[in-house]
Amino acid sequence: MEKIKIKIGDVEIGGGAPVSVQSMTNTKTDNVEKTVAQIKELADAGCEIVRLAVLNKDCAAALKEIKEKSPVPLVADIHFDYRLALSAMDAGIDALRLNPGNIGGEDHVKKVVEMAKKTQTPIRIGVNGGSLEKYLIEDKSMTLSDKMVKSALDHIRILERNDFHLIKVSLKSSDVQTTIDAYRKIYEKIPYPLHLGVTEAGTLRGGIIKSAIGLGALLSQGIGDTIRVSLTENPVEEVKAGIDILKALKLRQDGINFVSCPTCGRCQIDLISLAHKVEERIGQKFNEKFKKLKHSVTIATMGCPVNGPNEAKDADYGIAGAIGEGYIFKKGVLIKKVKEENLLDEFESLINHDLG
Repeated sequence: MEKIKIKIGDVEIGGGAPVSVQSMTNTKTDNVEKTVAQIKELADAGCEIVRLAVLNKDCAAALKEIKEKSPVPLVADIHFDYRLALSAMDAGIDALRLNPGNIGGEDHVKKVVEMAKKTQTPIRIGVNGGSLEKYLIEDKSMTLSDKMVKSALDHIRILERNDFHLIKVSLKSSDVQTTIDAYRKIYEKIPYPLHLGVTEAGTLRGGIIKSAIGLGALLSQGIGDTIRVSLTENPVEEVKAGIDILKALKLRQDGINFVSCPTCGRCQIDLISLAHKVEERIGQKFNEKFKKLKHSVTIATMGCPVNGPNEAKDADYGIAGAIGEGYIFKKGVLIKKVKEENLLDEFESLINHDLG
């Protein structure tokens, strides 16, 4: 089945376009200053699309100014009141996230679709396993993933009956396997782009693990066009995790890919501390420069000089620790041996010299 490509602002979604990373603000949308500040923070972290909760008229009224100041495309998250969707599009919003079935009947849907056609505003149908229609909740003959697919298809048909096809779909559950099953099933049934996410995934550690498993399983099979890692955390962490998932699957080839070996009895250096220092220092100073190269650069921190350079021979740059000293290597070739206290300075100097 040929897959449809849509655009949210200047970001292409689906149809072979690169997988994009999204997040959502947690500010009050009617607080323009704080919302814009968080959008810019997310954009600086690499976020390509940001979603905003539009809860009421005050939030909708703030969208025009927020949109004017935003460096990335914005999606308005709408529930129940179709008039908020109309206001959001009037403010120039780049896309909507809503369920056509919960905004007050097909006559209201028609009004939203008519304006969305004029403004060419895509609509994401967002199905959540925890908030399905009552008739689906009560149906004991279907699995949860089948119910989610049924709900999504019903909503898609509402838009299609109104000759609207700028559609993106998500089917999120807090259960990883249910999420995987739902996306796999609907992928074969529709041509529209899929927005991936494991909803209510949890706090930083648990949420990243669940999201990496769920999103990684799907993306590795070519399923998914844009992602959000949902965390009970600063949303900047969602962006970082999303980018790291794409890098791990080689779906994003820019910036720095940090690798480091696990600790073991061969370690002759404080490897844990060193690895954190390398990520923080080298990442802060050189990540933007490496991004401009348009390919990923691997930097390795290894625990011993015996196996370090060989195990990380594919790394562009690396450090291997020893007793009171360290070894700096490049593409698996030893460059120099330096005292431990000078290791990071010398490592930084080498990279800086290569980048000119």
